[in-house]
Amino acid sequence: MTSPSTSGLSADMPGADTPGADTLSADVPGPSPTRRHYLMCPPTYYAVTYEINPWMHADQATDTAVALAQWERLRDVYLDLGHTVEVIDPLPGLPDMVYAANGAMVVAGTVYSASFLYPQRQPEGPAYERWFTDRGYETFTAQHTNEGEGDMLVAGDLVLAGTGFRTSREAHEELRGLLGVEVLGLELVDPRYYHLDTALTVLAPGEIAYHPPAFSPEARELLAHRFPDAVIVGADDAAVLGLNAVSDGKHVVVAPAATRFADQLRERGYAPIPVPTTELLKGGGGAKCCTLEIRPRLP
Repeated sequence: MTSPSTSGLSADMPGADTPGADTLSADVPGPSPTRRHYLMCPPTYYAVTYEINPWMHADQATDTAVALAQWERLRDVYLDLGHTVEVIDPLPGLPDMVYAANGAMVVAGTVYSASFLYPQRQPEGPAYERWFTDRGYETFTAQHTNEGEGDMLVAGDLVLAGTGFRTSREAHEELRGLLGVEVLGLELVDPRYYHLDTALTVLAPGEIAYHPPAFSPEARELLAHRFPDAVIVGADDAAVLGLNAVSDGKHVVVAPAATRFADQLRERGYAPIPVPTTELLKGGGGAKCCTLEIRPRLP
């Protein structure tokens, strides 16, 4: 199957001409943004009814209306920045479907489906795969446990792939064979950072930010070698899921409470955009968890 046209998605996107972003980055020197194509799922059925990560507490009240308002704000920021946002319909009984990044991995027009570890989320994988199949994308049904872009992040000409909690090393090999790209496995060791995208943000093809204590010694060594100039994020900012951020290469949507991380981004020439996702944090996710990028090709 042939993937739908996504021409223009990687074109230069001057911040000065971006609606709603005139005070966000227009005059900040440094990195340049590119237009992105995102898939999101509204939190229509969002609630914390079970516990599968340390952030979730079933006895803590959740407010679906607040979650929806925060989700809409996040979507609107992307639209104001000139990005394309598509929406998948949520399904009853799948409260975590709002975390769209976990639903698949999309590179070079190829969709690698998610195969969730926990039974509560397992129906999400086929739902997301069906959405892509119905729109003509080439899809590949994973044979090994993985949670999509939650654990697999494109960083230039390689994929950074988390393991230790939700995604198996076998899935890394499966992805490598499917895409024919380098996949760098990184072991996570802190249960609070159960997905790679809770402990590491890809800012631009050759630049990342991460929280070293979330990783095994071997993974830290790999990251230090491959990204010697990475932004090192401290415990306070990591603990509010500040690294669950979304970058278009210039603007970085980030949790408002991650104040030091925002300062670090400005120092590197990025433009942080604080967007609250506190209600969705009760389920263990932030901006990145809610955002699945559809990539027509590797950078």
